[in-house]
Amino acid sequence: MKLIGKPLRYLPTRGDFTLRNLIITAVALLAAGTANAETYAIQAGRLIVDAAKPALGPSTVIVTDGRIIAIQPGATAPAGATVVDQRSRTVMPGMTDVHVHLTMNSGEPWYIGFTRKYSAPYATTMGLTHALEMARAGFTTVRDLGGDTSAVIALRDAVAEGRFAGPRIRVSGAGLSMIGGHGDPATGLPPELAAAIDTAHLNRSVCTGVQQCQEVVRKLAAAGVDVIKIMATGGVLDPGAMGLEQHFTFDEMKGIVDMAHSLHLKVAAHAHGARGIEAATNAGVDSIEHGTLIDEAGVKAMKAHGTYYSATLMAFSGVNGLLGTGKLTPEMESKARIILARWGNGLNLAYRGGVKIALGTDSAVAPHARAGEELGLMVSKGGMTPRDALIAATRGGPDLMGLSAETGTLDPGKSADLIAVDGDPLSDPAAVTHVGYVMVMGRPIAMNAN
Repeated sequence: MKLIGKPLRYLPTRGDFTLRNLIITAVALLAAGTANAETYAIQAGRLIVDAAKPALGPSTVIVTDGRIIAIQPGATAPAGATVVDQRSRTVMPGMTDVHVHLTMNSGEPWYIGFTRKYSAPYATTMGLTHALEMARAGFTTVRDLGGDTSAVIALRDAVAEGRFAGPRIRVSGAGLSMIGGHGDPATGLPPELAAAIDTAHLNRSVCTGVQQCQEVVRKLAAAGVDVIKIMATGGVLDPGAMGLEQHFTFDEMKGIVDMAHSLHLKVAAHAHGARGIEAATNAGVDSIEHGTLIDEAGVKAMKAHGTYYSATLMAFSGVNGLLGTGKLTPEMESKARIILARWGNGLNLAYRGGVKIALGTDSAVAPHARAGEELGLMVSKGGMTPRDALIAATRGGPDLMGLSAETGTLDPGKSADLIAVDGDPLSDPAAVTHVGYVMVMGRPIAMNAN
């Protein structure tokens, strides 16, 4: 055994303790860890390795040290392996949701964000519960696109370290907004309250002009986010009356994107209005979120730039349930009716135009635990085939996020991110709403008792 080309017997000695002994001990511990590594044999009645390919019959996925090491025909198991019998189910890659809000709850009135319930520490605890809900719903990777920056980073890191159960998480922190735009917490408030919010420095991601917006991007990058989110247009669930069209100028959007890309961060653009979608796409964003009022010009731009589309159709369901409850302002209700009249139309147009699709739900507008219903809406309202919806749910997100080498299919060598569902999701998208087993990065997720 050698270290940097030198035999271990020649390593320097210091008293009774030698570097040689340290290295030998470390190697022994490593060998012991490998020898004691837990191996799982997940037995499937039907196996989907890749949603873009035909399913296999009865098969077994062998997992060691959190990674898929082999796929074998039939119900087999290496000696000493933990056998996971899912022979009555379809085993498939875990799903990815590229648009969630883990630190927020569904069904709450618009003003709830101004209460102590949304302090960063409390929001973090809510995020941990929602992360587990999403894992149990079959999502092994999620991208949080908007929450208190410190809260979502703490949430991401705690789950990644295995302190709490949940999916792989990527976060944007607070989304960039123009003054008075979607994402500005002072929007629609009385002047006294708006001034108090500014004084408390809660508008950290509200910016004007290229230089100031680029400074915000740098600060978010320094805080440790994984992606930048920009509010390229107005939104439904803000009390402002600026509408759903373009907010930032094109130069501001281009400056944000250029800075983010220079820092190796992708950019997701909240965008409803047609011209805002087109401007954000031409500015170089990596994904359009919602894309409700997209037109042919927007589709053409997205296709040319290779921009991903995330329709978040479950959000429409959540908004629909809030109409007439008093939980929305009159401005919100007006905007909600505009988007509900186009429910699924944007996805259908983008899909037929050959735009790349990734599944996103905007969970928090609708319950996190129901995120799997997005596939059915992608088929029934967006016009996608069940197979293409499943490809968007499994492969689309990892490709958008730069995680394709790690997850999205069950090829040997990849992370063991898999789920078992009742039925055949290649023909019936509702199958993914019946999840019986989940493994994230080789760690089984405890499911709710039935």
